[in-house]
Amino acid sequence: MLTSINQSKTYKIFLFAITLLLGGCKKFVQINPPVTKITGETVYSNNTSAAAAMTGIYNNMIASPSFSSGNNSIGYLTGLAADELKNYSSTITFIQFYQNALSSSSNGNSNAYFWPGLYNKIYDANAVIEGLNNSNGVSDSIKRQLIGEAEFMRAFLHFYAVNLYGDVPLVTTTDYQINNSIHRTPVERIYQQIVADLRDAQNKLTDDFVDYSGLTTSERTRPNKAAATALLARAYLYTGKWDSAETQATAIINNNSRYTIVNNFDSIFLANSSEAIWQLQPVTPGHNTYDGQYFVLTSTPGSASLSVALSTNLMNAFETGDKRLSNWVGTYKKSGANQSYYFPYKYKIYKVSTSQPVTEYTMVLRLAEQYLIRAEARAQQGNIQGSQDDLNTIRARAGLPNTLANDQSTLLTAISHERQVELFTEWGHRWLDLKRTGAVNSVMSVVTPQKGGSSWSSNWALLPIPLSELTINPNLVQNPGYN
Repeated sequence: MLTSINQSKTYKIFLFAITLLLGGCKKFVQINPPVTKITGETVYSNNTSAAAAMTGIYNNMIASPSFSSGNNSIGYLTGLAADELKNYSSTITFIQFYQNALSSSSNGNSNAYFWPGLYNKIYDANAVIEGLNNSNGVSDSIKRQLIGEAEFMRAFLHFYAVNLYGDVPLVTTTDYQINNSIHRTPVERIYQQIVADLRDAQNKLTDDFVDYSGLTTSERTRPNKAAATALLARAYLYTGKWDSAETQATAIINNNSRYTIVNNFDSIFLANSSEAIWQLQPVTPGHNTYDGQYFVLTSTPGSASLSVALSTNLMNAFETGDKRLSNWVGTYKKSGANQSYYFPYKYKIYKVSTSQPVTEYTMVLRLAEQYLIRAEARAQQGNIQGSQDDLNTIRARAGLPNTLANDQSTLLTAISHERQVELFTEWGHRWLDLKRTGAVNSVMSVVTPQKGGSSWSSNWALLPIPLSELTINPNLVQNPGYN
């Protein structure tokens, strides 16, 4: 993913081969020993091929609509499941997510269940770690960098697995015999591994952004130490370790020579924005982001691949004068029609054009979230002024006055609201926030019937494990409330 346009054609062909090798891995329980052997002996024989193996993971995350972007992404589908998006599609998968009516044997696109994609990439990250640990052909500095990246990715993927499904298998090996019969691991233990991986990644990664060869670059498309720190801050927040969450978020906020709140709304989601901590670089010729392609309405939703618009619930959440409403929400109105449709407009480029340069990257981690993490962590510790200051930093950019919240309870409510209008359609933040703050039942009991679904069940806060996975591994147990 970090290959430059000046690199040789030979390297690009090699990188494509590595990407195919990793992308060809199916469900992690189906990997055969020869694949691991070939990967270890061939891919990790030198710096270039080892770096390409790690790059292949990033490429596969963004090369087509997947759990990372587009209409199969975590942000898109959990936006339907929560109260962010309105569905106009007749596609069964979209209807089931929208009406909170999923089942383990969905008749829709099985890839919509994020499980296979997450665990394929976990397998790939484990393969990188094992291959590098067994390699004598990769330099120590590159080995350290790549293992740190792989540990970060393993933590990142497990984070989403555990928050979407609850207890999930903790997979830290490529041994197919182990993976083929692995049981679900308690959430607490998963988080212990996430924290351990991120701590180790922090020690191995540098503050600089580096390219595949370990050289400093301006491209923010490979995880660095700050990426590990940002995800660690989030993990601590989710587990109620408020002081640790504050410490980690502060480390990034204080690094204001590298990360800043961008006041120009047209620049926040551009490639290598100074607000970006980690982005995914498009690799398909002519494409910017799939979010732009699937969110920006150029026709009435429900036609072609344009299936969603912003929900009334989200639109009503914006305060008068909020610049996010005027800059991050677009409007489509068909000529001669009375109805307007509102859509996410964080990414502006929706056309595919090989004649134009790529200017937008998919944002994964950004500085604004760290301010909101610290605001919440400080409120939970009774630091009212500090929490207000962080919250007001985000509100000021949005053109809003300082918060009126002045105690722990009202601040936590205000922060939850701010996260809703700041992070909408980004990586499932709203869906995960509803669950972790205990608001999911009260909100969804109202929203689900509005969307045409049945009465909300608390079981639906966790997604069902796909039937195909249960069939492969009889030791996996389905989440309650699903057939």
